[in-house]
Amino acid sequence: MVINFAHPLTPAQQARVSDLLQRPLKKIIGVSCQIDHQQPLTAQVVDLVDAVGFTPADWQQNLFLLNPPSLSAVAAAVLAEVHGRAGYFPSCLRLRPAEGGGFEVAEILDLAAVRDTARRRRHVS
Repeated sequence: MVINFAHPLTPAQQARVSDLLQRPLKKIIGVSCQIDHQQPLTAQVVDLVDAVGFTPADWQQNLFLLNPPSLSAVAAAVLAEVHGRAGYFPSCLRLRPAEGGGFEVAEILDLAAVRDTARRRRHVS
């Protein structure tokens, strides 16, 4: 399952995600990510994440990939909100520019592994 806070995934992007997962992509939850830049961000992000429609148990029990919003501050706040609800960093899609225009799925980022690796660097002298 993908929770998509960005542009809708194209059929080619969906196929690439399935290839990377080595299983069919069963569901995409799309959340329209319109932000009022004149208002504080935090409350807007809570509303965006609420729009996924998950219960507290769903956040902790469902496996999902996150396709974060394109704006960096919004992406950071969404990730923090999702982490707080799920109790872990979800894996995220990374898109890159494709030849001929558009974007392609480059990889799935295992953010929990990134965090764990970074924690080991805290203790290096």
